Amino acid sequence: MTEAADDGEQLALLRPATPHRRRVAGDDPVTDDHPVALVQVDTGLAHLDRPFEYLVPTSMAEAARPGVRVKVRFAGQDLDGFVLERREGAEHTGRLAPLRTVVSPEPVLVPAVLTAARAVADRYAGTLGDVLRLAVPKRHATAEKALAAEAPAPPDLPAHETVTWPVLPAGAAFLGRVRDGGDPAASVLAVPGRPGHDWPVLLAEAARATVEGGRGALLVVPDHRDVARVEAALAEVVGRGRFTRLTADQGPQARYTAFLMTLRGHVDVVVGTRAAAFAPVHDLGLVAWWDDGDDLLDEPRAPYPHVREVLLARARESGAAVLAAGHTRSVAVAELVEDGVLAPVEAARAVQRRSVPSVRVAGEGHDADRDPAVAAAHLPSVAWRAAKDALEHGPVLVQVPRRGYLPALSCQTCRRPARCRACSGPLGLPGPQGPPACRWCGRVETGFACPSCGGTRVRSSVVGARRTAEELGRAFPGTPVERSGAGVVLETVPAGPRLVVATPGAEPVAPEGYAAALLLDAWALLERPSLMAGEEALRRWMAAAALVRPAAEGGRVVLAGAPTDVPVPAVEALVRWDPAWFASRELTERRELSLPPTARMAALTGSRAALDAAVGELTLPGSASVLGPLPHAPAASGGEPRWRLLVTVAPGDGPALTRELAALRARASARKEGDPVTVRVDPPDPTA
Repeated sequence: MTEAADDGEQLALLRPATPHRRRVAGDDPVTDDHPVALVQVDTGLAHLDRPFEYLVPTSMAEAARPGVRVKVRFAGQDLDGFVLERREGAEHTGRLAPLRTVVSPEPVLVPAVLTAARAVADRYAGTLGDVLRLAVPKRHATAEKALAAEAPAPPDLPAHETVTWPVLPAGAAFLGRVRDGGDPAASVLAVPGRPGHDWPVLLAEAARATVEGGRGALLVVPDHRDVARVEAALAEVVGRGRFTRLTADQGPQARYTAFLMTLRGHVDVVVGTRAAAFAPVHDLGLVAWWDDGDDLLDEPRAPYPHVREVLLARARESGAAVLAAGHTRSVAVAELVEDGVLAPVEAARAVQRRSVPSVRVAGEGHDADRDPAVAAAHLPSVAWRAAKDALEHGPVLVQVPRRGYLPALSCQTCRRPARCRACSGPLGLPGPQGPPACRWCGRVETGFACPSCGGTRVRSSVVGARRTAEELGRAFPGTPVERSGAGVVLETVPAGPRLVVATPGAEPVAPEGYAAALLLDAWALLERPSLMAGEEALRRWMAAAALVRPAAEGGRVVLAGAPTDVPVPAVEALVRWDPAWFASRELTERRELSLPPTARMAALTGSRAALDAAVGELTLPGSASVLGPLPHAPAASGGEPRWRLLVTVAPGDGPALTRELAALRARASARKEGDPVTVRVDPPDPTA
């Protein structure tokens, strides 16, 4: 490394190669065997996101292999890095600095993961360093020493008869191609089933076919409860000892141990959350993910990749099969189906109808004949009767779209939403006692006055899970009521009569299936100010309905609070159990409006001045359209208000846009701007 490198400067990486002049670093001579190491240094700076050349001392010649962690001297400090390759000579003509040390001889960055990481960085206008921080967990020395270097002989696969794929007309063909080493790619709409015949088994059976073909499988699901369900299925289908879990919440040693088990070939299958998307599975033959629309599959750290794009990059690099599965099909996956990237795999309509509960839509109008306690519980009479009858046969699930007590309030007189006088945030009641409080800043409102009509009384706009549980207890006296949501999320509930009040995504599994499900306050999901409101509502409703017994066994679902006077596509799709139709319809509408995913989009967020300067620097493709800047968020303490600008381009111009945005970030980094612009490519919901 040059003497000027202490100031962060090392250029001329593209000059013609010249013979390398070996120099001595201290008393340690430079090795004669490929003496130059190309190192990706973790600088954290976008304009320095490129590899740098260092000399390899003789003492590190064997350990400094491609993929290992090293420490190097850079800009006057010791920084971490990865060796990308070893070279015979240097491209840089000046003096090179030696490696400081090899942190560990473990080659944790394998070539396939490096290639996929570069593709993800390019896709999202990010830096390779940011992606590598997501891909490779921090080292844990104890874990390295405790795990055997050589993988043991794998246990035999247990006897198992495939149960979930035969109901899919193309299921046998898909598994057969995976088993034979092929790379089929499919979007599968899973058929609801009891435990042992449900979606975790679907993934496990796909993983088994991959293992039978001599390759490895990578399964990614949204949260730890899903991981636990897939683990239980894998234990039955592929057997313990052949898989491991990899999640961000495991703790440093457990997570790094799971990573090493994968790296050293101790297991064939990895299941985990988005933290597992870059797991270095040997001979990767299948990448699969569940429930593409779940926001937990979106990485909240730069460069904000979605699991879908990471796994598609992994599949392209490794020639692996692709499986995108869910009870619904996201609009992004629907586009991949329409473009021929994924083949649609779904059961015949007759099979679906036999497997799902009956669905009925109930209005919210007044029912004069119902009990006052039932009226207080905000239940239409059809929902109350369905729950009452179903409780004789098993548990009943009640899905409430909001957590809390009364999470949204409005003026009693004019129905205008009640807002905080300090920050304009929504007012809510956190419990049965006390005054309203702001859900944003926490300020207690002791003297509410509506700015529209002057009214001083409030009413509930949305009833939360806690209040619903209280009211249902009064409407169904003597019936146990359990809650599952923020703070306490139940994994399962026992058989027998009971009401289970859950927020979306926190619904526990009933071993024999729920006898019925009540989906309350449907309008609260449908009327969200979001491009994805209908898509998200249908996904949440179907996830809950899939836990209910089939209609032939008495299973029923009541959707309460949806509009009944006008057609609502998401409601129609639920009643007909036709998520493919809904996704295709949404995709068509978005294409007509040039909205994601049919167009590439970037969201730029920052102060108004910073955004104006950024727009002035950008050279956008001819298809680009710019919206904004528009107000995005109020000012934080001591800061400026945040503004947002949206740039949309045709799909073919996506790479040009991301290259331009990456260059913008690099220039801002080089200038050491104190007010940088945040860049997010293809945000999941640009209206959020």
